[in-house]
Amino acid sequence: MKSLLFKRKSKSDFLFDLFNYSILTIGMLLILYPLFFVLIASFSDPNYIYSGDVWLFPKGFTVDGYQRIFNDASIWIGYGNSMLYATLGTLISVSFTLLAAYPLSRKDFVGRNLFMWFFMLTMFFSGGLIPTYLLIKDLGMINTIWALVVPGAAGVFNIIIVRTFFQSTIPDEMREAAFIDGSTNTNFFFQFVIPLSKPIIAVMVLFHVVGFWNGFFDALIYLNEEVKYPLQLVLRNILVQNQVNSNMMVDVESYAAKLRVTELIKYGVIIVASLPLLILYPFLQRYFVKGVMIGSIKG
Repeated sequence: MKSLLFKRKSKSDFLFDLFNYSILTIGMLLILYPLFFVLIASFSDPNYIYSGDVWLFPKGFTVDGYQRIFNDASIWIGYGNSMLYATLGTLISVSFTLLAAYPLSRKDFVGRNLFMWFFMLTMFFSGGLIPTYLLIKDLGMINTIWALVVPGAAGVFNIIIVRTFFQSTIPDEMREAAFIDGSTNTNFFFQFVIPLSKPIIAVMVLFHVVGFWNGFFDALIYLNEEVKYPLQLVLRNILVQNQVNSNMMVDVESYAAKLRVTELIKYGVIIVASLPLLILYPFLQRYFVKGVMIGSIKG
C-alpha cells in the first residue's frame, strides 16, 4: 500500500518533499550539533579542543571536569537554589495564571474587557529597571527568594493563552449543568476546569520551569549573597568572567593548566545545568503540542 502511495506522487511532489526534508535536516543539525559539541567537549582534553581536533568524537577522554564540578559545594548550592526557585516560582505563576484566566474567559464576568485592556497595557509599557528595583527594595524583598518569583508571577501573554484555551474547551453548557446540580464557581473550577485543562497546564509548567531555570538577570540584580545564587548565575560567572571556585583549582599550579581546567568545567557545567530540563520535557511532551495549538489558534 505504501509503495502505491509513493508511486502516485508526481516528480514535482517528490522534489518538493526532498527539498523540505533537506532543509529540515540541515536545520536540525544546526541546532543539535552545538549541543553535541558541548557534550563531547566536556569529555575531551582541552588541548585537542583548542587545536580544533574535536568535532565528532571526544579526544583525550577525561572526566576530570565532572569530578571537579561534583566535588564543588557552590555548584550543588546553586543547583539546589535553582530547583527551589523553579519549583516555587512555577507553582505561584501557574496558579496566578489559571486564576486570572478563568474569570476572563467567562462571558458573564462584568468588566472582563476592561480588566483585559488593563492587563494588555502592561505588555507595552513598564516602569523600567530602576523603578522596579526601588519597588522591590521598598517591599523588603531585596536578597530574598520573593524578588525572583513574585514580580513576574502573572505573565499577560500566558494569561491570554490560557483564557483562549478555557473559552474553546470549557463549554458554557457544562457550567450551567453543574450550577443546576448545586455546584459553586469554586467547585466547578477545581472539579471540572482543572482536570480538563491538563494540556495547557503542562504547557504553562514547561514555560515557567524553563524561564525560572534559565533566568539569572533577576538574581544578578536582586541577590547579594553568593550562597543564594541560582545555578545559572554561577554558570554565568564561570562562562563570562572565568570565576571558577578556587576549590576546583586546589591541585592546579600553572596558569595554562588552570585555563585548561576552566575550559573543561565550562562545558561540564552547561551539561549539568541542562539535564533537569531534558529529563522533564519527555513527561510533558504529549500535552505540549495539544495545549499550545488549542490555546493559540482557537477562539
